[in-house]
Amino acid sequence: MGLSTHVLDTMHGCPAAGMQVELYTTAGGEATLVRRFRLNDDGRNPDGPLYDTASLQRGTYRLVFDVKAYFAGRGVALPEPAFLDRVALDFGVADPSQHYHVPLLVSPWSYSTYRGS
Repeated sequence: MGLSTHVLDTMHGCPAAGMQVELYTTAGGEATLVRRFRLNDDGRNPDGPLYDTASLQRGTYRLVFDVKAYFAGRGVALPEPAFLDRVALDFGVADPSQHYHVPLLVSPWSYSTYRGS
């Protein structure tokens, strides 16, 4: 299955449809943009997995979620500056033959993640 992500808006109790996300590879303190995409109505990449099993490589990655813009777009009154702006998750892939799913549960004031299945 490779690498996938899914975002749930815990403030509204729904997928974070329309949120912009960026995927980077990271090495030696440098980040290289791989792709930028908007989440579909189910809060997932509309093109499916970010990497399939054959393309995923051992190494480190970063997903950046544009939380502030998403909630502002939903009409949420945010302070300036917002508590959360862009949430960056750095993670490692040790065994690319396994599925790495990186979900994000997010509100304007908190977030959590875990390695999903």
